[in-house]
Amino acid sequence: MRRDKGYKGMGMEGRIATWYAKHTWKDIAAFRRLAERFAQDTPADSHILEVAPGPGYLSIELAKRGQYAITGLDISHAFVEIARANAHTAAVTVQFCHGNASAMPFADGTFDLIVCRAAFKNFSQPLAAIDEMHRVLKPGGRAVIIDLRKEASMQDINGYIQKAGYGWFDAWLMRIIFRFVLIPRAYTKEQVTQMAASSRFGRAAMHEVDIGCEIGFKKERASL
Repeated sequence: MRRDKGYKGMGMEGRIATWYAKHTWKDIAAFRRLAERFAQDTPADSHILEVAPGPGYLSIELAKRGQYAITGLDISHAFVEIARANAHTAAVTVQFCHGNASAMPFADGTFDLIVCRAAFKNFSQPLAAIDEMHRVLKPGGRAVIIDLRKEASMQDINGYIQKAGYGWFDAWLMRIIFRFVLIPRAYTKEQVTQMAASSRFGRAAMHEVDIGCEIGFKKERASL
Protein backbone atom coordinates (compact mmCIF):
# COMPACT_ATOMS: atom_id res chain seq x y z
CA MET A 1 0.00 0.00 0.00
CA ARG A 2 1.33 3.45 -0.93
CA ARG A 3 1.78 5.70 2.09
CA ASP A 4 0.34 9.20 1.78
CA LYS A 5 3.13 11.77 1.73
CA GLY A 6 0.92 14.34 3.45
CA TYR A 7 1.24 17.24 1.01
CA LYS A 8 0.52 18.26 -2.57
CA GLY A 9 3.28 18.92 -5.07
CA MET A 10 6.96 19.27 -4.26
CA GLY A 11 8.16 19.02 -0.68
CA MET A 12 9.63 21.98 1.21
CA GLU A 13 13.14 20.70 1.79
CA GLY A 14 16.69 21.90 1.21
CA ARG A 15 17.14 25.21 -0.61
CA ILE A 16 13.40 25.60 -1.15
CA ALA A 17 12.82 25.57 2.61
CA THR A 18 15.69 28.02 3.16
CA TRP A 19 14.30 30.38 0.50
CA TYR A 20 10.82 30.18 2.00
CA ALA A 21 12.11 30.87 5.51
CA LYS A 22 14.04 33.91 4.32
CA HIS A 23 11.14 35.45 2.43
CA THR A 24 8.45 34.58 4.97
CA TRP A 25 10.42 36.68 7.45
CA LYS A 26 9.12 39.70 5.51
CA ASP A 27 5.72 38.93 7.11
CA ILE A 28 7.10 39.02 10.67
CA ALA A 29 4.91 42.01 11.58
CA ALA A 30 1.83 39.96 10.63
CA PHE A 31 3.08 37.00 12.71
CA ARG A 32 3.53 39.32 15.69
CA ARG A 33 0.03 40.80 15.34
CA LEU A 34 -1.49 37.34 15.09
CA ALA A 35 0.49 36.07 18.10
CA GLU A 36 -0.62 39.07 20.13
CA ARG A 37 -4.24 38.43 19.21
CA PHE A 38 -4.09 34.76 20.20
CA ALA A 39 -2.25 35.58 23.43
CA GLN A 40 -4.98 37.99 24.50
CA ASP A 41 -7.61 35.25 24.70
CA THR A 42 -5.48 32.18 25.48
CA PRO A 43 -5.02 31.50 29.21
CA ALA A 44 -1.57 30.93 30.68
CA ASP A 45 -0.41 27.28 30.80
CA SER A 46 -2.47 26.43 27.71
CA HIS A 47 -1.17 23.73 25.40
CA ILE A 48 -0.90 25.10 21.86
CA LEU A 49 -0.24 23.22 18.62
CA GLU A 50 0.81 24.90 15.40
CA VAL A 51 0.26 22.62 12.42
CA ALA A 52 2.77 23.18 9.60
CA PRO A 53 4.68 26.03 11.31
CA GLY A 54 7.36 26.17 8.63
CA PRO A 55 10.22 28.31 10.00
CA GLY A 56 8.33 28.58 13.29
CA TYR A 57 7.84 32.35 13.40
CA LEU A 58 4.28 32.31 14.78
CA SER A 59 5.01 29.70 17.48
CA ILE A 60 8.12 31.62 18.55
CA GLU A 61 6.19 34.90 18.79
CA LEU A 62 3.51 33.16 20.87
CA ALA A 63 6.19 31.74 23.18
CA LYS A 64 7.41 35.29 23.84
CA ARG A 65 3.94 36.35 24.99
CA GLY A 66 2.90 33.80 27.58
CA GLN A 67 3.67 30.75 29.68
CA TYR A 68 2.41 28.27 27.11
CA ALA A 69 3.40 24.71 26.23
CA ILE A 70 3.82 25.09 22.46
CA THR A 71 4.35 22.33 19.91
CA GLY A 72 4.95 22.70 16.17
CA LEU A 73 4.27 19.77 13.83
CA ASP A 74 5.66 19.89 10.28
CA ILE A 75 6.00 17.36 7.46
CA SER A 76 9.28 18.98 6.34
CA HIS A 77 12.46 17.78 8.03
CA ALA A 78 14.20 20.97 6.90
CA PHE A 79 11.56 23.20 8.46
CA VAL A 80 11.78 21.34 11.76
CA GLU A 81 15.51 22.00 11.90
CA ILE A 82 15.13 25.65 10.81
CA ALA A 83 12.38 26.25 13.38
CA ARG A 84 14.42 24.68 16.17
CA ALA A 85 17.37 26.92 15.28
CA ASN A 86 15.11 29.99 15.20
CA ALA A 87 13.66 29.12 18.62
CA HIS A 88 17.17 28.69 20.04
CA THR A 89 18.21 32.08 18.65
CA ALA A 90 15.08 33.68 20.14
CA ALA A 91 15.77 31.96 23.50
CA VAL A 92 12.26 30.49 23.75
CA THR A 93 11.04 26.94 24.29
CA VAL A 94 8.95 25.39 21.50
CA GLN A 95 8.84 21.66 20.78
CA PHE A 96 9.15 21.37 17.00
CA CYS A 97 8.69 17.84 15.66
CA HIS A 98 8.19 15.97 12.39
CA GLY A 99 4.82 14.49 11.47
CA ASN A 100 1.81 14.36 9.17
CA ALA A 101 -1.20 16.61 9.81
CA SER A 102 -3.57 13.81 8.82
CA ALA A 103 -2.01 11.33 11.31
CA MET A 104 -0.75 13.36 14.25
CA PRO A 105 1.54 11.68 16.81
CA PHE A 106 -0.38 13.06 19.81
CA ALA A 107 -2.84 11.62 22.30
CA ASP A 108 -6.52 12.50 22.26
CA GLY A 109 -7.43 15.72 24.02
CA THR A 110 -3.91 17.16 24.29
CA PHE A 111 -4.29 20.79 23.17
CA ASP A 112 -6.34 23.85 24.09
CA LEU A 113 -5.63 25.71 20.85
CA ILE A 114 -4.55 24.61 17.38
CA VAL A 115 -3.38 27.05 14.71
CA CYS A 116 -2.63 26.38 11.05
CA ARG A 117 -1.55 29.33 8.91
CA ALA A 118 -0.95 29.33 5.12
CA ALA A 119 -0.58 25.55 4.84
CA PHE A 120 -4.00 23.90 4.81
CA LYS A 121 -4.42 24.17 1.02
CA ASN A 122 -1.28 22.04 0.61
CA PHE A 123 -2.54 19.08 2.65
CA SER A 124 -3.25 15.98 0.58
CA GLN A 125 -5.94 14.83 3.05
CA PRO A 126 -7.57 18.03 4.30
CA LEU A 127 -10.65 16.44 5.87
CA ALA A 128 -8.49 13.91 7.74
CA ALA A 129 -6.36 16.81 9.00
CA ILE A 130 -9.45 18.61 10.33
CA ASP A 131 -10.62 15.42 12.04
CA GLU A 132 -7.18 14.99 13.61
CA MET A 133 -7.40 18.53 14.96
CA HIS A 134 -10.70 17.60 16.55
CA ARG A 135 -9.21 14.42 18.06
CA VAL A 136 -6.21 16.08 19.68
CA LEU A 137 -8.16 19.07 20.99
CA LYS A 138 -9.44 19.11 24.55
CA PRO A 139 -13.24 19.45 24.93
CA GLY A 140 -13.94 23.17 24.70
CA GLY A 141 -10.73 23.72 22.72
CA ARG A 142 -10.58 25.58 19.42
CA ALA A 143 -8.77 25.35 16.11
CA VAL A 144 -8.08 28.19 13.70
CA ILE A 145 -7.09 27.74 10.05
CA ILE A 146 -5.92 30.81 8.14
CA ASP A 147 -5.29 30.42 4.43
CA LEU A 148 -5.64 31.87 0.95
CA ARG A 149 -9.12 32.34 -0.49
CA LYS A 150 -9.60 30.88 -3.95
CA GLU A 151 -11.79 33.91 -4.71
CA ALA A 152 -8.88 36.33 -4.10
CA SER A 153 -8.18 38.32 -7.27
CA MET A 154 -4.74 38.88 -8.77
CA GLN A 155 -5.26 42.58 -8.08
CA ASP A 156 -5.63 41.77 -4.37
CA ILE A 157 -2.59 39.50 -4.50
CA ASN A 158 -0.49 42.13 -6.28
CA GLY A 159 -1.37 44.58 -3.52
CA TYR A 160 -0.37 42.04 -0.89
CA ILE A 161 2.98 41.39 -2.60
CA GLN A 162 3.63 45.12 -2.98
CA LYS A 163 3.01 45.74 0.72
CA ALA A 164 5.43 42.91 1.61
CA GLY A 165 8.27 44.86 -0.01
CA TYR A 166 9.71 42.16 -2.26
CA GLY A 167 12.41 43.02 -4.79
CA TRP A 168 11.38 42.91 -8.47
CA PHE A 169 12.51 39.32 -9.08
CA ASP A 170 10.96 37.89 -5.93
CA ALA A 171 7.77 39.86 -6.57
CA TRP A 172 7.58 38.39 -10.08
CA LEU A 173 8.26 34.90 -8.74
CA MET A 174 5.61 35.26 -6.02
CA ARG A 175 3.01 36.30 -8.62
CA ILE A 176 3.81 33.18 -10.64
CA ILE A 177 3.57 30.97 -7.53
CA PHE A 178 0.24 32.50 -6.47
CA ARG A 179 -1.28 32.26 -9.95
CA PHE A 180 -0.19 28.78 -10.95
CA VAL A 181 0.33 26.95 -7.63
CA LEU A 182 -1.39 28.51 -4.63
CA ILE A 183 -4.69 29.75 -6.06
CA PRO A 184 -5.39 26.44 -7.85
CA ARG A 185 -4.87 24.62 -4.53
CA ALA A 186 -6.93 27.04 -2.45
CA TYR A 187 -10.52 26.32 -1.45
CA THR A 188 -13.70 28.29 -2.00
CA LYS A 189 -15.93 29.23 0.91
CA GLU A 190 -18.43 26.63 -0.26
CA GLN A 191 -15.78 23.89 -0.27
CA VAL A 192 -14.65 24.84 3.23
CA THR A 193 -18.25 24.87 4.46
CA GLN A 194 -18.80 21.38 3.04
CA MET A 195 -15.58 20.05 4.61
CA ALA A 196 -16.49 21.52 7.98
CA ALA A 197 -19.96 19.95 7.81
CA SER A 198 -18.42 16.56 6.96
CA SER A 199 -15.82 16.78 9.73
CA ARG A 200 -16.08 15.74 13.36
CA PHE A 201 -16.57 19.41 14.26
CA GLY A 202 -19.74 19.56 12.16
CA ARG A 203 -19.45 23.26 11.39
CA ALA A 204 -17.11 26.24 11.32
CA ALA A 205 -17.21 30.04 11.48
CA MET A 206 -15.52 31.90 8.61
CA HIS A 207 -14.56 35.44 7.74
CA GLU A 208 -12.29 37.07 5.16
CA VAL A 209 -8.87 38.46 6.09
CA ASP A 210 -7.01 40.34 3.32
CA ILE A 211 -6.44 37.73 0.57
CA GLY A 212 -7.27 34.93 2.95
CA CYS A 213 -10.00 33.37 5.01
CA GLU A 214 -9.99 32.57 8.73
CA ILE A 215 -11.85 29.39 9.67
CA GLY A 216 -12.69 28.80 13.31
CA PHE A 217 -13.63 25.43 14.84
CA LYS A 218 -14.63 24.54 18.39
CA LYS A 219 -14.73 21.11 20.00
CA GLU A 220 -17.93 20.91 21.99
CA ARG A 221 -17.91 19.64 25.53
CA ALA A 222 -19.77 16.41 26.20
CA SER A 223 -23.37 16.87 27.29
CA LEU A 224 -24.19 15.90 30.86
